[in-house]
Amino acid sequence: MTTLGAVFRPQLPPERLRSVARAADAAGLEELWLWEDCFLSSGVASTSAALAWTDRLRVGVGLLPVPLRNVALTAMEAATLHRMFPGRAMLAVGHGVQSWMGQTGARVESPMTLLREYLHALRALLGGERLTVDGRYVRLDDVALDWPPTVPVPVHAGGLGPRTLRLTGEAADGTVLDASVPADGVRRACALVAEGRAAAGRSGPHPVTVYLHVATGPGARERLRAEKERTGNPAPGLGVTGDARAVADAVVELAEAGATAVILQPTSDEPDPEGFVRFAAERVRPLVP
Repeated sequence: MTTLGAVFRPQLPPERLRSVARAADAAGLEELWLWEDCFLSSGVASTSAALAWTDRLRVGVGLLPVPLRNVALTAMEAATLHRMFPGRAMLAVGHGVQSWMGQTGARVESPMTLLREYLHALRALLGGERLTVDGRYVRLDDVALDWPPTVPVPVHAGGLGPRTLRLTGEAADGTVLDASVPADGVRRACALVAEGRAAAGRSGPHPVTVYLHVATGPGARERLRAEKERTGNPAPGLGVTGDARAVADAVVELAEAGATAVILQPTSDEPDPEGFVRFAAERVRPLVP
């Protein structure tokens, strides 16, 4: 069965998260995803709060920008969330938007090298290993978590370029694709991830999470068009507007292309965020196999 979720947009004030998370939980939505976009809301703080306010909802962050976060700190935060809310927290890491990384003084010369070192170290720390690493960017001296997760914790990574997608297959436990990727792009991405996994000799499941632009209700077409123009992805056919049936058909198309989870991404000016998560859970979910 395809997992269905929705995005809580960071353009909303942080205090709005409580009502949206509770609405999603009450409606039976499977996943709520947050972003750590500069310079809006903290991904980890928001995730912790959303998990505390809900009972069964899984909450993800896609993505945490690795240049901003020391890998030991990310491991500590991820382990804490998984100890407090077993099986409900999902963290995905990525390069971060390079212009934002430059604004913070965190931009690196080789984002690929950093992400590879980071993924290997983060997975090892969450696996309970003690590490001494002297990499180009990741340096750890006899570091181990005192409170590692009690069960294996998947580490997801996101990206769009071929090298990054191969790396997610090689060194991550799942891949996140943003809403700029149509069904054909999902197929290509899955093939690149598979190449990375094969090169690393990895087997077993590798979930692929894909965001989908969605607008519904009055003015949906105009809101989606404006959203795509704002994000620089005006391509026709990208995203979906309309009723639950139209949205479900778009979800199924992405699932058939290789997505294991499809996360409905409202426009930044969505007039009813609580209603949007209820729409996803109560009207779209029953139509998605």
